[in-house]
Amino acid sequence: MKILPTQFDGASIRRVYDQETDTWWFSVIDIVQILTDSNNARRYWSDLKRKLTQEAGSNQPYAEIVQLKLPSADGKQRETDCATAPTLLRLVQSIPSPKAEPIKLWLAKVGYERMQELADPAQALDRARQGWRQLGRSDKWIQQRMTGQETRNKLTDYWSEHGVQQGREYAILTNLIHQEWAGLSVAAHKARKGLQSQNLRDHMSEAELIFTALAELSTRQIAERQDATGLQQNKGAAQAGGRIARQAREQLENQTGQSVVTGANYLPSQAKADAPVLAAPKARQARPKRKKP
Repeated sequence: MKILPTQFDGASIRRVYDQETDTWWFSVIDIVQILTDSNNARRYWSDLKRKLTQEAGSNQPYAEIVQLKLPSADGKQRETDCATAPTLLRLVQSIPSPKAEPIKLWLAKVGYERMQELADPAQALDRARQGWRQLGRSDKWIQQRMTGQETRNKLTDYWSEHGVQQGREYAILTNLIHQEWAGLSVAAHKARKGLQSQNLRDHMSEAELIFTALAELSTRQIAERQDATGLQQNKGAAQAGGRIARQAREQLENQTGQSVVTGANYLPSQAKADAPVLAAPKARQARPKRKKP
């Protein structure tokens, strides 16, 4: 099985593709989060599960849900309730939400689009370009995003073939590369941009994408040269690759006087308004001098 995250309306949805059965499995909690826009989607889903299991009949959608290991926010692999698109279509009917119809249409397209992409992989790329254009990204940004994804895919292919476990170990190495080049972790970078479930790379500037790609390209080439195998050996390559991109970033910042890593994002206006804001420290007021008696 391959973990291949996707997005709906800017929100990240974890999904798994089972090559043997040609089946997509989606994280139920991610769909519930989008539908309810709740601060506690897990609690909402837990209550809904209890309700569904209490209802009589074998035709209940909960009976067709399985648990698969998916990466969580802390990078660890955790058992997560997952369902196919047809099952989710039935679950959506149990959740009152203004997003119910749009997400049902989106889920209904998944199977058809997958068949098209198997016959012609270029359609997946065209669909991605179209989606980013609809979100207001420039052609230049889109090209850099896709180039960076290709660089990322080559790196994870190397890891897969050299004893690095998908999921937690991928997350450890990715965070190590990011910490080295950007000077902050993936989670801290997302927090700076006010992101929650959104994909960080989809909210990077062109410069951030370029330096991320440079760090991952350097990591792969160093790992190949060293024939790095397993997590520990690939940690060394990750640190070295990240340092190369950090040095390039620092040189650019010295020349331009501008930081490459920023809090800028592509969130809609309402999401930006709702995002937590870190207050700047208040300036200390100078105390008035006492007059000498």
